[in-house]
Amino acid sequence: MSEPRNHRGQWILAAAAAFGAAGVALGAFGAHALGDTLAERGYTAVWETAVLYHLAHAVAALTAASGTGGAVPARAARAAALLWIVGILLFSGSLYAIALGGPRWLGPVTPLGGAAFIGGWLTLAVGASLRRRWSA
Repeated sequence: MSEPRNHRGQWILAAAAAFGAAGVALGAFGAHALGDTLAERGYTAVWETAVLYHLAHAVAALTAASGTGGAVPARAARAAALLWIVGILLFSGSLYAIALGGPRWLGPVTPLGGAAFIGGWLTLAVGASLRRRWSA
């Protein structure tokens, strides 16, 4: 007999892990296959910033989706992870595209991704605060 599993949020866990793998691959791709092109165009730092935020928030989302040891309500942890995934798509995705010569209209998308990152962190903070109040 197998143990029952909670499947709520499993897709977020899988997505976070996939985003982690993609972040490593894009970092390597930028450093090796695109290194000269990015340097010639002056976009090496843009690509590196995209990779940094991509990987940091993939790990954060993976951690939140895996569970926070009860420190944060599961719903808040999943919401934070979802916001970080959206942030990766908007923030890092727009920077990757810009570095590769994408359209200028992508510039205003980047701060929307940054807002999603911040929203995720604030969601986690509020969740932790509420958990403390409920436990006291």
